Amino acid sequence: MEFREGIPGPAVGRTSRPELGHHAAFAALGETSFANYVAATQPHLLPSPPQFDAPRGGRAPSPEQLGVPHGTTIVALQFAEGVVIAGDRRATAGNVIAQRDIEKIFITDAYSAVGIAGSAGIAIEMVRLYTVELEHYEKIEGVPMSLDGKANRLAGMVRGNLGAAMQGFVVVPLFAGYDTEEPDPAKAGRIVTYDPTGGRYDEWLGYHAVGSGSVFAKSSLKKLHRTSADLQTTVRTAVEALYDAADDDTATGGPDTVRKIYPVVVSITGADGAVRRSDEELAAVVDSVIAGRAENPGG
Repeated sequence: MEFREGIPGPAVGRTSRPELGHHAAFAALGETSFANYVAATQPHLLPSPPQFDAPRGGRAPSPEQLGVPHGTTIVALQFAEGVVIAGDRRATAGNVIAQRDIEKIFITDAYSAVGIAGSAGIAIEMVRLYTVELEHYEKIEGVPMSLDGKANRLAGMVRGNLGAAMQGFVVVPLFAGYDTEEPDPAKAGRIVTYDPTGGRYDEWLGYHAVGSGSVFAKSSLKKLHRTSADLQTTVRTAVEALYDAADDDTATGGPDTVRKIYPVVVSITGADGAVRRSDEELAAVVDSVIAGRAENPGG
């Protein structure tokens, strides 16, 4: 297959060139899935579930026993122009803070982002591969993958981690995207959730949360969030929800004004695509939230 500016064209008088790292099957078939291509040609490069031999009469070590860092709370909110996804910055290993400034929100293409909760190492590796999947598809097909296609492809990856999930290494992503084919901006922002088996569920309430602090974040969003709100208000609501989660869940980190560690917030709209909000913008929002809580600690 010959490529010109990322658009596939017919292969004319061309053969596979192993010395360049190309594979005949890829050149002939134009595999749109990067993961499938690597699985067929270089399977050892794909992430694989960890395997442990249980001691005789015992059980394999748990993630807590191994000290595996876990990501915690992620929230996503639909608003008038699209969708916002945000996450705190704390990773825990048992009762210990493993990292104070971990990144849990990843922009995966121009109109989508994924937040991760669960076993951090496996989740980050999965999202990186997923990002390459979307880019690879667009280069092969010449057009971006549809929003439903993106959500389904991520579901397949989560399902592929089922073996690790059965051992306790669970990954639960939260997908947020903007459907460029939807004419109504108020309906174009989409939130998709998953279970550890790869089950996909579209969220129609206008908000969702995953992770250890999700029950507290959802309670906050239930009272505060409005899908008709503007971007500034929605970002504030996301930060409020993460603050409430951190107030009741030890695994969720609140904003750290001393170290200047703020939540990661990404907005996705039809006009601007996926944009990570700056730390300067979030510092102002956090200061406003803290000032409000000083007057009313209950929120």
